[in-house]
Amino acid sequence: MKKYLVVLLGPTGVGKTDLSIFLAEYFKSSIVSSDSRQIYKEIKIGTAVPDEESLNKIKHYFISSLSIHDYFNSWEYEKQAIKQIEELHETSDVVLLVGGSMMYIDAVCKGIDDIPTIDTELRDEIMNRYNNEGIEPIKNELKKLDPSFYNEVDLNNHKRVIHALEVCIQSGKPYSSLRTNISKKRNFEIIKIGLNRDREELYDRINRRVDLMFEEGLLEEAKQMFPYKNLNSLNTVGYKELFGYFDKEYDLEEAKRLIKRNSRRYAKRQLSWFNRDSDIQWFNPDDHQEILKAIKKELN
Repeated sequence: MKKYLVVLLGPTGVGKTDLSIFLAEYFKSSIVSSDSRQIYKEIKIGTAVPDEESLNKIKHYFISSLSIHDYFNSWEYEKQAIKQIEELHETSDVVLLVGGSMMYIDAVCKGIDDIPTIDTELRDEIMNRYNNEGIEPIKNELKKLDPSFYNEVDLNNHKRVIHALEVCIQSGKPYSSLRTNISKKRNFEIIKIGLNRDREELYDRINRRVDLMFEEGLLEEAKQMFPYKNLNSLNTVGYKELFGYFDKEYDLEEAKRLIKRNSRRYAKRQLSWFNRDSDIQWFNPDDHQEILKAIKKELN
């Protein structure tokens, strides 16, 4: 009997949770989250973790399972998620992968090149350099060690620049030489279901969700995280804007405006990334029966 992974993906705020519960109940399946921030237990409100009713209905994995102080990346996620999916396939032919983190979804569906684990001391050393000297010296060193990757990376994305330099130093090889971009073979078939709405409707949902987060206590949650604002796990929409408010860079209304704007921008980036994948079948997330019909058609 073939095993299947149904991937429900889409931009932030589109409405993945309700559909995922409906499908998980139908297929008697568990849900593996592919959200790179919902994995942190301290930041439930700002990352829109599914409510207790949803979590009690269906077993979820990679939700609130780590601390913001734990180092975790897409390479580690690939290893753990594949192991979990294969274990779930022992008792269920269909497993759901649900989320919108592009790199996490690619990690499971395509695999990520074998990159060396970065030594903690090296990571701390480079982060200290970044915090004390800024990104320019790090860019310059990356340019010397791996000019090929330097010429193609988004130099405004400091996390990618820093990580590439870490790999160059840790491995003694150019980061670009370790990237094969060859999809790994999986022991299951993959069905990709993309979820989207009319832009105006999507943006309205995003704006209303931000308002709801504040009603649920986002401000207090961010206040508790403020002492740890330099952690990579907190470099995310909803928190970094409020950290600016706590630092008195602007008022609370401006922080709210920025969260809404940056959430919309993130949704746009997600859709641009997903639209490059011709394997995705697109639906409105409210069309439960149409989506179920399309999935069943793919099952052999």
